[in-house]
Amino acid sequence: MLRESKTIHLRRAVAASFFFATVSLSCLVLLGDVDSHRFLSSFHSSYSLSGFTRIFPSVYNDPVATSNEYPLEKILNDAAMKDRTVILTTLNEAWATPNSVIDLFLESFRIGDRTSTFLNHLVIIALDQKAFARCQVIHTHCFSLVSEEADFHEEAYFMTPRYLMMMWKRIDFLRTVLEMGYNFVFTDADIMWFRDPFPQFDLHADFQIACDHFTGGFDDVQNRPNGGFNYVKSNNRSIEFYKFWYSSRETYPGYHDQDVLNFIKVHPFITDIGLKMRFLDTTNFGGLCEPSRDLNQVCTMHANCCLGMDSKLHDLRIMLQDWKHYLSLPPSLKRLSVVSWRVPQKCSIESLLHPNSTEKSVEE
Repeated sequence: MLRESKTIHLRRAVAASFFFATVSLSCLVLLGDVDSHRFLSSFHSSYSLSGFTRIFPSVYNDPVATSNEYPLEKILNDAAMKDRTVILTTLNEAWATPNSVIDLFLESFRIGDRTSTFLNHLVIIALDQKAFARCQVIHTHCFSLVSEEADFHEEAYFMTPRYLMMMWKRIDFLRTVLEMGYNFVFTDADIMWFRDPFPQFDLHADFQIACDHFTGGFDDVQNRPNGGFNYVKSNNRSIEFYKFWYSSRETYPGYHDQDVLNFIKVHPFITDIGLKMRFLDTTNFGGLCEPSRDLNQVCTMHANCCLGMDSKLHDLRIMLQDWKHYLSLPPSLKRLSVVSWRVPQKCSIESLLHPNSTEKSVEE
C-alpha cells in the first residue's frame, strides 16, 4: 500500500511538471518570446530526471550526494577566514549516523562561547559516500575524499591496516591543503569546541598540536602529542614537514601517524628546515587522557583514550551536559571553578592507563 501511494504521488508530480511545461510553451509561442529557446533550455535542466532525484531521493540515487559538486579549491575558498584559514575534520559512516559523533561535534560549536561562527569556516571531509550524503544534509561545506583503495565506511579499529591507511591518507590530504595556500585547524570530530582557540595559538609557530600529556613546556619534545587537533600555517616549512612526515611511514612501517610524529619530532630535518613546533597545554586543549583542569580556560575537550563507540558517545554527551551546566552558573560561581568535568565515566580505565594498547575508532 505504501509503495502504491509513493507511485501515485510520483505520477502526479510528473503530470504536473508536464502540464507546467505545456502551458509555459504555449505562452511563449503566443507572446513570441525571442528568448524561448533559452527558457526551454533552462527549464529542461531544472526539471529533468536529475531534478526529480532531489525531490524523491528514496526513488533515485542522488548524484550530488555521492560526488563533489565543486572542486576542493572552491570549497576551501568559500569556507576560509580572511587570512585563508579553514577548520577541517574527517568523517566516515560510523560517525555520521544521526545522534552520533558528528551531531555532538556540531552541537558543541552551537553552544560554545562565541564558537558558532566557526561553523561557517568548517569543512567536513567525508571518507565514504554515506558520510558525504549525511554531511550535505547537516552542513554547508562538504568535500568527498572517497578512496578507491579502501572502504572506510565502517568503524576503523586502532592499528588495523584500514586504520593506518585512513590516518596516512589524512596526512597526505592535509599536505595538499597547505600546498594550496590555506592554513588549517584540523580537529577530530570527537573533539568538543567550547571556546575560540585562536587566542591560545603562538603567532610565530608553524605547527601547533594538542597533547595526550603535557609536561608544562610548550617546546618540550617530551610532550606526547595527539594528531587529533593541530593548527598549521601554510608556508614552505610546514609543507616540507608534512612531506617528510608522510614519507616517514616507509621508515617506520606498521606505525600510525601519531607514533611516527613522536619519532621524527626530534629529527635533525626539523631543525634544518627551521620549523617551529609548539605543543598545546591541556589546560586549554584537554581530553580524557588528561582533562582540562578549569572550565574557565578550556577551549576544546577530546574523547581520546577511550575504548568503544558507546563509551565515547556516552562521555561526549556528559561533556556537553557539564558545559551547559557551567554556562547556567552566575559569573561569581564560574570564577570559583565550582564545576568540574564528570568524565571519564564509561571510557575504559584501562585505556586511560595504556592508551597505546587500545582499539580506537576513526580518529584517536
